[in-house]
Amino acid sequence: MIEIIFRSKKDALRLHTLLQNLLTASGCTDQIHLRYEDHHIGKLQFFHEAEISIHLLKDAFYEFVIESKMEDWFRTILIDQYYYHDEEEQHQIIEIAQSIIEGNREDLSSFVPDRNVKESVRKDIHQMIQPDINFSFDSFVKFRMRSFMDQLVKYIEISIDEYKMEQEYQMFVQMLREFLAKRQAKFEEIHVLMNKGVFFYDESLIEIRNTELRALIDRKLLFHHPVYVDSATIAPLLSIAPQTVYLYCDDEELPLVRTISNIFEERVTIKPVSAFQTCKDMQELSGQKREIN
Repeated sequence: MIEIIFRSKKDALRLHTLLQNLLTASGCTDQIHLRYEDHHIGKLQFFHEAEISIHLLKDAFYEFVIESKMEDWFRTILIDQYYYHDEEEQHQIIEIAQSIIEGNREDLSSFVPDRNVKESVRKDIHQMIQPDINFSFDSFVKFRMRSFMDQLVKYIEISIDEYKMEQEYQMFVQMLREFLAKRQAKFEEIHVLMNKGVFFYDESLIEIRNTELRALIDRKLLFHHPVYVDSATIAPLLSIAPQTVYLYCDDEELPLVRTISNIFEERVTIKPVSAFQTCKDMQELSGQKREIN
């Protein structure tokens, strides 16, 4: 028999449910007993017969730690060490931390010393859970998973920094939206080509030279926000305040492209770079027909 002692009845029930589901799905008939002592202590007793049953317990235990307890620990770190009590803020920061662990944030994963924390948890569980063992879950976490718990703090540190930057970015975008809303359009339509540089074109697809662009820029925009506003692209677009922006690029995930899309919202239409030459050819053909007529 394997016995795991929990200081939380809720945790004992979580693992019991996960293990029972795995046993049922695999057709195993091994018995699990869940016993409670006083108001808090929960004991999970697993009467295993086959070796596969041990593997199923390890899988259930791993899922319990990664899918259930990790979020609890993240929340505790946020409250006890960083004083984040707002649930929505906690949720957003934890989402960032989990996305780093899942490998979905390459831009942030370089800041963490160990990218394989999930594998280290699986290894700790594999070493701990053996036939006929009796152990306390809290002691297991405190001693066997000390390195993992330290890593969680690091993940939260990085995620808080990223969360703050995202909040600042959203405030920046909102400020520029408000600036744009007050501007009168100097061009109804602007074409922006992002191909080995950034080039501006008017409604007739005639290039607007840099000297012309600089003359169009509202100097108050750069004076009040010199650090945040890109003087080569964002500042001219905001100053011109076109009703429609055609943005030609081959990578919609570029930070500059996303920022323009976030500021101009429904005013922006994104097209591939190849579409620009097509539009230009059609414009020239249309001009030739007018000359003939």
